[in-house]
Amino acid sequence: MLPSLNRAERRCRALWLARHRGGFLQAFFSVVLFSGESLPMSSSTPRCLLSRLVLGIVMVLALAPGSARAVDPLPTAPAAPAAPVVRDALGRETPEGMVRGLLKAMAEEDYGRAAAYLDVPTRRAARKGLSGPDLALALQRILDKGGFLEPASRLSTAPEGRLDDGLDPNLERFATVRTADGPVDLLAQRLPGPDDTLIWLVSSTTVTQLPALTDQVASGLLERLLPSGLDEGPRFRGVPLTHWGALLGLAVVAYLASSLLTALIRLGAAVALRREEQGLYRRLIEAALAPFRVCLAVWAFALGGLYLGVSVVARQTLGALAEMVGWIGLAWFLWRIVDAFSAASLDRMSRQGKTGALAAVRFFQRTGKVVILAGAVIVVMDTSGFDVSAGLAALGIGGLAVALGAQKTIENLVGSLMLIADRPIREGDFCKVGTTLGTVEDIGLRSTRIRTLARTVVSIPNGELAAVSIENYSRRDMFWFHPILSLRLDTTPDQIRYLLVTLRELLYAHPRVDPTPARVRFRGVSRDCVDLEMFAYVRAEDYADFLEVQEDLTLQVMDVVAASGAAFALPGQTLHLGRDTPTDPGLRETAEAQVRAWREAGSLPLPRFPDERIAELKGSIPYPPPGSVHHQPVEPAADPPVVEGETPAVAVASAWMWRPWRKGS
Repeated sequence: MLPSLNRAERRCRALWLARHRGGFLQAFFSVVLFSGESLPMSSSTPRCLLSRLVLGIVMVLALAPGSARAVDPLPTAPAAPAAPVVRDALGRETPEGMVRGLLKAMAEEDYGRAAAYLDVPTRRAARKGLSGPDLALALQRILDKGGFLEPASRLSTAPEGRLDDGLDPNLERFATVRTADGPVDLLAQRLPGPDDTLIWLVSSTTVTQLPALTDQVASGLLERLLPSGLDEGPRFRGVPLTHWGALLGLAVVAYLASSLLTALIRLGAAVALRREEQGLYRRLIEAALAPFRVCLAVWAFALGGLYLGVSVVARQTLGALAEMVGWIGLAWFLWRIVDAFSAASLDRMSRQGKTGALAAVRFFQRTGKVVILAGAVIVVMDTSGFDVSAGLAALGIGGLAVALGAQKTIENLVGSLMLIADRPIREGDFCKVGTTLGTVEDIGLRSTRIRTLARTVVSIPNGELAAVSIENYSRRDMFWFHPILSLRLDTTPDQIRYLLVTLRELLYAHPRVDPTPARVRFRGVSRDCVDLEMFAYVRAEDYADFLEVQEDLTLQVMDVVAASGAAFALPGQTLHLGRDTPTDPGLRETAEAQVRAWREAGSLPLPRFPDERIAELKGSIPYPPPGSVHHQPVEPAADPPVVEGETPAVAVASAWMWRPWRKGS
């Protein structure tokens, strides 16, 4: 039908189909492709292709969801109606739904409806004179006396049932009965139901066993101890009030018994561990007793209700709540055990001085708590009847979206792992992170908290912390002492020599200064002062200790400067007024004659010295200088040869001019 339409109709038809069937991307390409049919043969040019692209973008924006309601769809042939999903009215699609519906019918004492959950063999039941409601009532009595249903967490919510229970795929165990010959499993079977649907029913094999099991199951304590007339009294949810009262009394007794047992355990542990005040075993016992009492009470309640012979409806109603309390108690137990192990590890690490491991211990402590909390939530939801597997499957399908949404969270988590593995900082370290200066207080799963010098707290995400430069001041083995002494310009060279010697003696003699790199050097003369540089490392435990040593060194330096007769330069300028002193013309003539002689002889060492002359000059300067204790006299060099045209006086000046250090050598 499409080829019979003109170009405009075909284009609109393609746009509508792409919008309603393929999405915006298909609509875009449909516009681009079909728009080419109305363009001339030169449509392959870049300009025409660009016009197609712009036209496609405009049309796709016009087909956006906001404007889709305003566009009437093109008439199309009516689609075939989808087959309706047939659901069982009694909720027997899954084993869990079958058990829930069966218990509800028993609680309402509607045994006719309860019989709909049984696969009753018609001929055998008729031969024995039993009807479906009679068999349903027999099943309830058997469960009341000595049967217990599978926990809600083990009843499958899938139509296929549990496939890993070792039974036939179409069979499912939903209850167990205690008899004199041992436990007997009650099975459910998946069978064809009305409207060709598959439903779960109590299997015919189990139904045929019900009359015999009625005599094999022993009566409970409640039935043997209480008069039979009490069961005929008021009822709640189809259960006599005496059974509800028995369960409440059993809960109180179970809690008191578990409390007494935990008190005895605490007393015995106190006697056995009286010499250990805050050790690991004492921490574990103190952490485990409270949740252990809850778990023990739940276990005693579940077991006691079975032996009492309380109605299965009452046991299942309170049993689901007790099971949730038990799982919560187990999560509480694991939570406190993790805290106890972490506290013991932190104490041991602190005593051993392994402060770098504190952050790792806290990280794994928090990670363990998150896992415990997530597991507890999943189990409690599963016990409450929620389809957790479907939720987890949905999370798996939407894993990409979750990963994109939690990108920063995952980045911070990986950053915390990198911080723990690399350990550039530890809790208690004084450091500089970017522009933040302060003490690390806590390294968490998401961020690291730093206490600044202004006593504020800065939280830095671990993902950012792992990507910036970190300067850790607490890792310094020594502190740098590096003052610059600015002296007045009228300080004489001998005063400078005196200061160099005396200040070096000060650094070498101080017990907290490392003598290996200690030095004092004359840096030079600047515009306003004479600079002396001191360079040394101070051995100190922390910054406060370094400040004390630095204070002592600075005061002694001031004493040395004062003793030398020198003074520190003040910021300012001095204006000197006087007559201009002319230079010595004789010295000027001597220098000019020297340069003229070098030129005439072709030996002017500019722009650079020849290698031979450098070799002659090497080591000719007396160093250390004359007068020093380390001074070694230098042998005088031989008289230089007289160059042709050069007077002996000029030759001597050529060898000795500009060498004042030779004096006294």
